[in-house]
Amino acid sequence: MCTRVFWNDNPIAKVASRSMDWEVSDEPQLWFYPRGLDRSGGPQPDAAAWQSTYSSVALSMWNVGTSDGMNEKGLAAHALFLDDIQPPAGTGLPTVAMAMWVQYVLDNFSTVAEVVQHVNDFELIAPPIRGQYMGAHLALEDPSGDSAIIEPIDGVMVVHHGPEFTVMANSPDYDDQLANLARYAPFGGELTPPGDITSLDRFVRASYFRHYLPEPTTIQETVAGVFRLTQNAAVPPGAPYSNGGVYPTWWHAAADVTNLSYYFWSTLSPSVIWVDLAALADGTELLALNPRQDELVGDATSAFEQSKLLYG
Repeated sequence: MCTRVFWNDNPIAKVASRSMDWEVSDEPQLWFYPRGLDRSGGPQPDAAAWQSTYSSVALSMWNVGTSDGMNEKGLAAHALFLDDIQPPAGTGLPTVAMAMWVQYVLDNFSTVAEVVQHVNDFELIAPPIRGQYMGAHLALEDPSGDSAIIEPIDGVMVVHHGPEFTVMANSPDYDDQLANLARYAPFGGELTPPGDITSLDRFVRASYFRHYLPEPTTIQETVAGVFRLTQNAAVPPGAPYSNGGVYPTWWHAAADVTNLSYYFWSTLSPSVIWVDLAALADGTELLALNPRQDELVGDATSAFEQSKLLYG
């Protein structure tokens, strides 16, 4: 359960924010991945193999794969949960596990258009992680303001491509989300914004308040603007869904794809941190940082550089 918002029509910067909602903490770890890393689409025998063309900063989920991130070209990618996915199967193409989908994109492509062009170059699979099914759809944006939503549905990679696709939540699929949005003002209908925590309502609420965002005058106001939107769509601790499950928001991230700054805010902390990817982009070592440390606040780039690990 998550929400993503992209603010691409302001005069300051193209910035996206997303929240991570889950039953338990995904124990996010922040990584810097240099160019030239040998990669695999998973442990399966037919996994795709590649070498990273672009460096990136990314968040891992339980140290498995990548759930969110941005590369040195300003291409950002966000994996959000989507139920009942059915990716194309039996294609004979190399496979990429769902947990590696974001990193595959960040390693290999520089723009949203490139990703869309190559969306069928591999076969996406969804093995369980920690015994849990992990279906997902992907949101993308880049410094031009371009955006795309990619969903593996009924054996087809369904793509919504264009700068108008600025909001994404979870199930149902994107076409159904857009149809529901059309029931509300100012998107064609007359209903006022809903206040529930369901995916449908979060999608409408994020779209509604994004529509009315006042024009920012600084980069600080721009980043704060998208953070406010995902905060508005956040799920408070203990709030139950209709099925009785509780999936609170654990963190928010923001990608400034214009200035290559990546932000992280744990909902257990009052402090936002950020990393300057432009300063790290030419680095050759794999770096790691626990972004949930209580003492971290503000620019954490130097702390990131001090957390050096050997790849592999």
